[in-house]
Amino acid sequence: MEWTNLFIHNPSEPLLFHTGIFLFLFSLFLIAYSFIYQNQKVRNISLILFGFYFYYKASGLFLILLIISLSADYIFSKWIHNCKKTKLRKLIFIFGILFSLSFLVYFKYSNFFLENISYLTHNNYILSDLILPIGISFYTFQSISYLVDIYQNKIQPSGFMNYMLYMTFFPHLVAGPIVRAKDFLPQITSATKLNKDNINEAFYLIIKGFIKKAIIADFIAQYADSVFSTPDGFSGTEHLISSLCYTLQIFCDFSGYTDMAIGIALLLGFRLCINFDSPYKSINITNFWHRWHISLSSWLRDYVYIPFGGNKKGFSLQMLFLLLTMLIGGFWHGASWKFVFWGAGHGMLLILHKLILLKFPKKSDKPIFNFVSWLFTFICVSLLWIPFRATSMEETIFIYNKIFTDIEFKYFSAIYFSNTLLIYFLLIGYTITLLPNTIKEFVKKQFYHASIITKFVILAILIQLFLQVKSSSIQPFIYFHF
Repeated sequence: MEWTNLFIHNPSEPLLFHTGIFLFLFSLFLIAYSFIYQNQKVRNISLILFGFYFYYKASGLFLILLIISLSADYIFSKWIHNCKKTKLRKLIFIFGILFSLSFLVYFKYSNFFLENISYLTHNNYILSDLILPIGISFYTFQSISYLVDIYQNKIQPSGFMNYMLYMTFFPHLVAGPIVRAKDFLPQITSATKLNKDNINEAFYLIIKGFIKKAIIADFIAQYADSVFSTPDGFSGTEHLISSLCYTLQIFCDFSGYTDMAIGIALLLGFRLCINFDSPYKSINITNFWHRWHISLSSWLRDYVYIPFGGNKKGFSLQMLFLLLTMLIGGFWHGASWKFVFWGAGHGMLLILHKLILLKFPKKSDKPIFNFVSWLFTFICVSLLWIPFRATSMEETIFIYNKIFTDIEFKYFSAIYFSNTLLIYFLLIGYTITLLPNTIKEFVKKQFYHASIITKFVILAILIQLFLQVKSSSIQPFIYFHF
């Protein structure tokens, strides 16, 4: 690899946490950081510059758009805070939100709207060949939360450098978690603490994330990709296995990224919020959304569901607000009817759960009830991941039809013998995912107390395993596309 490539954006080679080049660059940065981190001003500037570099390697000249968008949002936040006239302050706030959303709407949704207008009016509007800036959905929601919190006087405006660090801190910049200003800004102004416990936790999270993403998710993705790429060439049985693969893949991929992001942030002296809490152990859909992509679900709750009215305006309206919130959550993920369907599906399941609680308010403590409830939740969640991976709503319906009408159990043995390693990875992946917390805590403590040599041996084994099972090309994180 030529040194000049380190300073050139290559869309096919983004700077990913689980690549050797990131490990090399971050190691150099960390060495330099260890000498400057106690100087708050120098530390902040170095983190902002590395964040700019990281985003440039991910999204090229869209870095300019990021800087323009964040600078404008900062100006709006100052205007909102300083304005004493209620009506003018509200007008500035609304304009600031619309300005923030304008970039997201243009790059992510303009073609969707044009396509649907063309269909309804029978006109042939020309679609633009737009490239979606990586991370725009995440940093837009984060900047909106900042403006809302300023408007509601929940936080005070920070200095420009602190605001830029909050928005461009590279561990969360391109794929979350969505960080709240009230949680992150105080860490910028406090003394950075790097102790043994934080370093142990950081390496544990990075290794755990690497196992999830680079070993489990990327390996089973090969089978899921082959089936989803040509759905009409596979049986319902193969589509069922493929859907189970993708259900595990999207969790291991996204939570693996988050684990690495939190671990990297800890090595820099910052703590990001927990984003996943064993979501596939949820015994109902409400519990699932308390555990899955927590930073997004809490954002939707605080900035969409509650402003709608939440549970303060009667049961019927509460159900409507739930559905609308999930539709917005689905549409946030992508400009396609398949994501709207996904959001509607989760919204209807949340409504169903509320209706069940209304009819049966007492929680059953019978193990069989909890198992059936868990199984139903897992099946529903897994089925709703299919539109995430399918290329269209039509393809989604085709796959559903295959799964519900074309499953023959005699083919499972054939799939096992032709894809033995895949089945083993599925079993191991789901076993790890569903392990009791007591076992996970035991493993974590053992890792903390292990010697440096033992930790390096574990890392060496994992790297070797990664090299054995990886596909021909490095797989980007799934949520880079959202």
